[in-house]
Amino acid sequence: MSGIVTFFRHCPSCGRRFEIRLVKKELEKENSRVIVPNSPRAWGSRGGTAGIELREDEPLLIDVKEFNYSYRCGHCGHEWSEIHRKEKTKSAPDDYPKEWRTE
Repeated sequence: MSGIVTFFRHCPSCGRRFEIRLVKKELEKENSRVIVPNSPRAWGSRGGTAGIELREDEPLLIDVKEFNYSYRCGHCGHEWSEIHRKEKTKSAPDDYPKEWRTE
């Protein structure tokens, strides 16, 4: 990892602030899935009775990445790691693999 990154958090061991350093960032898991959300759309007439119309929206591609962040306290030397999850959603391409689809 290039450079030293300092975080404005507390060390879980000694409680000091401004001493937390990111030592390592590793990709743990990466996967993609496609969902097709069903969105209720409200409609009604001027008479006041409203109904619900269900329609299928366009498929969404969700990319999920889990990273393992390793930290070290510059004051007491305590080391620990945390898992951070990042999700990115975008429109699915027309030719996405069908095994990615979840209902």
